[in-house]
Amino acid sequence: MPNGKLIASALLAVVLGTGGAHAAQCGNTSSGFDAWKQSMAQEASRAGVGQRGLAALQGASYSSSTISADRNQKSFKYSLEKFMQVRGAATIVSRGKKLKAQNAQLFSNLEARFGVPAGPLLAIWGMETAFGGYMGDTNLISATATLAYDCRRSEFFTGHLMAALQLVDRGVVSTSSVGAKHGELGQTQFLPGSVLRYGVDGDGDGKIDLVRSRADALASTANFLRAHGWRAGAGYQPGQPNYGAIQGWNAASVYQQAIAIMGKQIDG
Repeated sequence: MPNGKLIASALLAVVLGTGGAHAAQCGNTSSGFDAWKQSMAQEASRAGVGQRGLAALQGASYSSSTISADRNQKSFKYSLEKFMQVRGAATIVSRGKKLKAQNAQLFSNLEARFGVPAGPLLAIWGMETAFGGYMGDTNLISATATLAYDCRRSEFFTGHLMAALQLVDRGVVSTSSVGAKHGELGQTQFLPGSVLRYGVDGDGDGKIDLVRSRADALASTANFLRAHGWRAGAGYQPGQPNYGAIQGWNAASVYQQAIAIMGKQIDG
């Protein structure tokens, strides 16, 4: 998923006005979650979240599975070789080459529009969701609200929660939208703040749908990379100009290297 630290910080500053600590009391168990929702609803209302977004917050449930996943992120501690084996790099490259050929016009259009070639986009798509094969089973609002409430990274996820509620207001997501355990959404797993900031319409239907439209998901991913400094025609291996944009996508070094390696193999 995109590394959303700067996005979340910026969103938090905007929605809370001063950028300071929020008033809703975080907690490390489910016992204070309902009281926290009431306080957070007041903050969201002051920040301009509408009735649909506020109703979505009130309907959120504490997600124990999200907390469990947050406490047990092990794969980023692997060596690069082990990480790529666990993530199925060979399969991603093989299928990525086929998808590149089958969707040649789409990837040509994306490169013309954003300057990003097919390889890294396919590597990201494959690693995040097996090319849309599995996008998660956790309620988006509940997952994001749980992490905003949880004391470990409350400030970071409060920004993304506010973004998620705004996306509900805009009709981009609904109260029934599902994603991964940390609230990542769609075929390339955008956190809500990234959807709000970088989501684009890639198929020309006037909507942003990162779940059902591969064109929207891939265009939004390319837009994210461009916004993080991607330069058309420049290399994206470690030490090359566009590697920094890949680093913006995910903070884990093994993940960054894997994208670069698989992308190059797919691009040929």
